[in-house]
Amino acid sequence: MNGIKRTDYCGTLTRENEGKTVTVCGWVQRRRDLGSLIFVDLRDRTGIVQLAFDDNTDKAVFEKAVTLRSEFVAMATGTVRIRSSINTEIPTGEIEIEVGDLKILGLSETPPFEILNNSNANEELRLRYRYLDLRRPDIQQNILMRHKIVKVTRDYFDENGFIEIETPTLIKSTPEGARDYLVPSRIHKGSFFALPQSPQLYKQLLMLSGFDRYMQIARCYRDEDLRADRQPEFTQIDLEMSFVEMEDVLKIGEGFVKRLFKEIMGVDISTPLPRLTYTQAMNDYGSDKPDTRFDMKIKDLSDIVENCGFGVFSDTVKNGGTVRAITAKNAAGVYTRKEIDKLTEEAKGIGAKGLAFIRWSEDTPTCSFAKFMTETEMAAIYERTGAEKGDVVLIVADRKNVALSVLGALRLTVAKRLDIIPDKYNFLWITEFPFFEYNEETGNWDAMHHPFTSPLDECIQYLDTAPEKVFAKAYDLVLNGVELSSGSIRITDPALQSKMFKALGLSDEEAEEKFGFLTGAFKYGAPPHGGMGIGLDRLVMLMCGCDSLRDVIAFPKISNSSELMSGAPAEVDTAQLTDLSIAVINTEEK
Repeated sequence: MNGIKRTDYCGTLTRENEGKTVTVCGWVQRRRDLGSLIFVDLRDRTGIVQLAFDDNTDKAVFEKAVTLRSEFVAMATGTVRIRSSINTEIPTGEIEIEVGDLKILGLSETPPFEILNNSNANEELRLRYRYLDLRRPDIQQNILMRHKIVKVTRDYFDENGFIEIETPTLIKSTPEGARDYLVPSRIHKGSFFALPQSPQLYKQLLMLSGFDRYMQIARCYRDEDLRADRQPEFTQIDLEMSFVEMEDVLKIGEGFVKRLFKEIMGVDISTPLPRLTYTQAMNDYGSDKPDTRFDMKIKDLSDIVENCGFGVFSDTVKNGGTVRAITAKNAAGVYTRKEIDKLTEEAKGIGAKGLAFIRWSEDTPTCSFAKFMTETEMAAIYERTGAEKGDVVLIVADRKNVALSVLGALRLTVAKRLDIIPDKYNFLWITEFPFFEYNEETGNWDAMHHPFTSPLDECIQYLDTAPEKVFAKAYDLVLNGVELSSGSIRITDPALQSKMFKALGLSDEEAEEKFGFLTGAFKYGAPPHGGMGIGLDRLVMLMCGCDSLRDVIAFPKISNSSELMSGAPAEVDTAQLTDLSIAVINTEEK
């Protein structure tokens, strides 16, 4: 580059730099050739600046400008001057660079798609050429936002006495709820490492080691089906604290989000954050990660309809089920009968047997079940649901968990259709999760959390006799209907831990084989401790206003867990497999 160095970034120049000689580097966004006048938009990660070539430009430099094409890499040196025609759409729109010297540093073929904000190019194509997609200003801003969030994170936890400690990424496989990614060992034939689903066991060991406040920007891996807010490899802000109770952990979490949103976005988050127990959240919103930016709470109609003439309702209640409803205010004009039929199909698709409704568009409501009801019963339903002219009431009769989850999903569908979700940030703690969940397929009670989560003190008495009455010292942080973090206070009493393993169906031998290195450590003085992991990818996604994690991760995977750009995963050669004593068996049906 002949000793010439970049002096400024493209997007940082303003009219205050008028008369300054600068050198900028970047990619050609576009070239406008007007004959004796050429304008080139040069782009780097800070923005775009206009380069100007005219009659005063050295002939050799002008001829070089004629050859510039989209995505060429160029270096330009010149003088900043005020533009004759102001462009108010870009921050540098008041100035341009009168170029005195131009160097073409790299040529480019015509890219497979144009490098633009909000590109409508096929996503699969963009991910195949991700290195080009990452040049798009909106994606670059997301990645830069992620960098800023991580910096504030490290600063905040450092200022609050946390020590950043790395934990291994090649660990022993232990059950944590999802499938492990396994890594075969070349030295220990037939044995495997696992990639960590979280640093859970190691961070608890760090508490036993005397590092009373730990944090890590931790890489985690889960072999599970993907969706918009899930990737097979993800990053979490992981933390653990000793000599604390739940309130101490929540206070640190609240301080973090308050600091982060104020410093990064200028948004004041009011603390303490609201709280709901798991039971309250499910009863009111049909979700353990409710979006509370709008109302539309679920109402229980069971006591009103348990003896009504509509068998679908009354029989459900008599058989131990429930009848629940949501009211969509001012929705009758949008939700015609045809639209309600679509909602019915959605409800059936997620487990409901059907969907009853009241549509109040005229003076008299249209109701799918009114002929079976008395006027008194209908009046009671209107009062309970708050229904009035203009509203639509949707009702599900089923087992409690089905009715709540279906209405929770419909609540979101309807709110999006009616466009009633305000643009704001509603944080919420969900506490007192059930310790066990009943598995209808196996007839067993399964743990809802990892086996080191502590039950509430008053619930320990029910471990052996009534698992449905056991609730955990567990808590989730929810933002706008997205689970951001999950955490708990841990078990440190070896006797209680042994009892918990038994309640989960683990024999002493199984518990020792899987977790012996941790439970053995508890015998040497374990401090009370607890913590949580905050999903960095999801946090960045929400703060950037994106709908998918792929927009905030540099090199994401697609729905089948593959990476289109590099072609991972890929087959390996026979020699590599031989080193590992592994043979590949084709299990597909012939």
